[in-house]
Amino acid sequence: MERGRGSSTVIAMPTPRRGQDRPTGASPVGSVVEMSAAKRSVREQAARHVYPHRVAFWEEVGIPLVIGRREGDFMWDMDGHRLYDLHLNGGTFNLGHRNPEVIAALVAATEEVDIGNHHFPSVAGAQLGERFAALTPGELTYSIFCPSGGDAIDAAIKSARRATRRRKVVSFEHGYHGRTGLAGAAGDDSDAAYFLSDQPDDFLTVPFADLPALTAVLQGGDVAAVLLETIPATSGFQIPPDEYLVTAAALAHEYGALYIADEVQTGLGRTGRLWAVEGFGVEPDILVTGKGLSGGVYPMAAAVLNSRAGAWLRERGWGHVATFGGSELGCRVAAKVLEITTRSSVVENVQRLARGFGEQLAAIQAADEFLVEIRQRGLVMGLRFAHPTGAVYMQHQLYQRGVWAISAGFDQSVLQFKPSLLMSLESVGDVCDRLAAAMRVARDLDYAVPRRRPPDADSS
Repeated sequence: MERGRGSSTVIAMPTPRRGQDRPTGASPVGSVVEMSAAKRSVREQAARHVYPHRVAFWEEVGIPLVIGRREGDFMWDMDGHRLYDLHLNGGTFNLGHRNPEVIAALVAATEEVDIGNHHFPSVAGAQLGERFAALTPGELTYSIFCPSGGDAIDAAIKSARRATRRRKVVSFEHGYHGRTGLAGAAGDDSDAAYFLSDQPDDFLTVPFADLPALTAVLQGGDVAAVLLETIPATSGFQIPPDEYLVTAAALAHEYGALYIADEVQTGLGRTGRLWAVEGFGVEPDILVTGKGLSGGVYPMAAAVLNSRAGAWLRERGWGHVATFGGSELGCRVAAKVLEITTRSSVVENVQRLARGFGEQLAAIQAADEFLVEIRQRGLVMGLRFAHPTGAVYMQHQLYQRGVWAISAGFDQSVLQFKPSLLMSLESVGDVCDRLAAAMRVARDLDYAVPRRRPPDADSS
């Protein structure tokens, strides 16, 4: 039922327990939500003109968030509800929201440059390319700068196809590499199929960490690239077995394919190494980074290629172009991000935070069987709960308790748990206390959860 209260709307609904039926017409989560007239107006505008389904989805799961102020580890709903951000928009805010050093670098850049002209070299782009060559594993030499991770994946796939003169690409089932053309067709391609943009003859998938399946598809000798998220994010941060990735890279090379490491979510210091592949002993032919490279303030991504993958750059310089790819402003921001991320103090803080979260999460798991698995590599963490949609329940209960973390898109039993690299050690205890409190409620919930992609959309 709804009751008017001044300029706010209050929606009051019961919270179902396991085994109880949800009242007809009630929200599946049941809660008390206060919403100002200003916030409701924004949501209505967005529903009319921008993302009607997204607005409806978040309303139905009881998270009518409209982000207002943001700073450091926190963001505030425009009505004032403060949240620790442990989603970070996939790692975009690795260094926190509105990092003052990153913003200062952007502001300083605007005093002398603009986006530049992608037809010509720039000081900022040349320096950033040299920095990537020094900081990436193996013999990666060339950088293709792009405005998003999906664009960079597209550039990586095109480069692999050109280098091998083959078309096929192999990736994990339920992988996620973006929603642009080639990236959208790789991994889980259901959204690409929805727009009639899937390419089933050219994009193949294999089960996670299944070496015989990977070997079988490579044996045909017609695969251009093996494209793998180092730790698959949207399927719930499954940690690959120790030897899997290095063997996958070796198999790719044995059968004439290139190995592309998708580090858009796992790179830039999140695992305790600058690149997650370094912890698995892998030297890819192409490494793709994005999200956090932007500092959260300017769109920036990159595909970093070895000499074979980037050979086309020596003969066809306009083969892949983007007006905003390699913007001089973006290159200045990315250079500052790399400088901060590689500081010894930041690397040490990541190690402290990883230990702190690991210890406290283990204690929570020992005390409450609702948390059945902790998947952790540094500050890449996936928490699996004892219910197929348990992470959705946790997402809502944490939201009410001032923590924003999101369920994995392809496995709603897993909560993606990603603090910033700069979080204080004191905040670890506070976040974990809120997690434990949320679990005490969520473990007794059982209700139907709306899907981001309704069945009729999947089959149409």
